[in-house]
Amino acid sequence: MSLRGIIKTVALVAAVLLCAVFAWLWWDPYRVVLADFARQRIAAGLTRNAAMIDDHRWVYAYNDDAPANAPTVVMIHGFTGGKENWYPLAQRLRGRYRLFIPDLPGWGESERKQGGDYGFVAQNDRVARFIEQVARKNGSPVVLLGHSMGGGIVALTAARHPRQVDRVGLFDAAGVRFKDNRFGIEVLDGKNPFAVDDAASLQRYIDTVFHDPLTKPTIPWPADGIYIERRKRDAAFEQSVLDKIGRGDERFLPGIEAARIAQPALLLWCRQDAVIDASALELYAAQLPQAQRVLLDGCGHMSIVERPDAAAQAVTQLIDKGQAR
Repeated sequence: MSLRGIIKTVALVAAVLLCAVFAWLWWDPYRVVLADFARQRIAAGLTRNAAMIDDHRWVYAYNDDAPANAPTVVMIHGFTGGKENWYPLAQRLRGRYRLFIPDLPGWGESERKQGGDYGFVAQNDRVARFIEQVARKNGSPVVLLGHSMGGGIVALTAARHPRQVDRVGLFDAAGVRFKDNRFGIEVLDGKNPFAVDDAASLQRYIDTVFHDPLTKPTIPWPADGIYIERRKRDAAFEQSVLDKIGRGDERFLPGIEAARIAQPALLLWCRQDAVIDASALELYAAQLPQAQRVLLDGCGHMSIVERPDAAAQAVTQLIDKGQAR
């Protein structure tokens, strides 16, 4: 084949591949965001997997490259969050512990069912099943960590399923009546303070959950618009979850039932948390006298992203030195 023929062939192949990419993105533009999430996961040294547990398909990230019988750390994300929120911490724990980081049913890549219950109570039972069916390994104690909404879920799981949880960590956890702030007042007024429907509300969302300007994420074009459209489609679902965990009968259940948690525990907050006010730390501490308490300065609601080194140190302390009640 002549050089001109080779060039034409290469150009044709490139054109076909480009058309295939455009078709792939046209079918589901959110794949742009998922591709970046995959990049973050690979950089953190994690593998993606999926499992059918009862009636929901779960997608999770994991790393099992740890010494024999090393503790298993399971990390549960918060409201509007996903498994990706835990990747900075996972990167620092990888190699020492077995790591399992799911998208909760209803969120991220995991399955959502129309009209399903995704409140604290329903999700805590699902987390216990995830531990039992996917994460648990004989001889490896389970350390269950939860952030924000995930903290409330984890508190219930540790209280109601103690055989599945050997140690528990609550990070900026929902589930108690903390000191009034704008976020809490808006939730009680029936609003969704995390709602995103345009560029301005996206920036407000980021500014609410992050305090340290050096850690605030930037979402480049076209991912920003694609993310906004996804959040607009999720608006009704987000409100339905807030009806359960922020305004309904379940909203303070995690804090009440935390008194039943006898396992070694960790409470970690950021002083500048504008979502779950830092007063929540002491409210949980009153129920968990055995808990290690860590209050960080200069960070907001996303402690696990803004201060991953300090969070990793606290988790290691929980595993190495935590005491039962």
